[in-house]
Amino acid sequence: MLQQASLYGFVRTILIILLVWYAIKILSRFFAPYLMRYMSKKMQQKFEGQFGQQQQRQQPKQREGETVIDKMPNRNSGSNKKVGEYIDYEEVD
Repeated sequence: MLQQASLYGFVRTILIILLVWYAIKILSRFFAPYLMRYMSKKMQQKFEGQFGQQQQRQQPKQREGETVIDKMPNRNSGSNKKVGEYIDYEEVD
């Protein structure tokens, strides 16, 4: 059975596609703010969870009043006194 395409079927298909397109467009205007609010809350919860886990890893448990040194300073960071020998010079014309 071979069916033949008609102009009526083509126009009907185009109208259905346009109707669905505009329906999605109108419904998205109503539901997009709620969807965006929901997604932003979910992202915020996810970031708060990651930040909380990161903070727990970085801060080991310490007793109150205990002094903790995170990093010792380099002792060789000062200038080197033996750079070289000073040479006087005269400007030549």
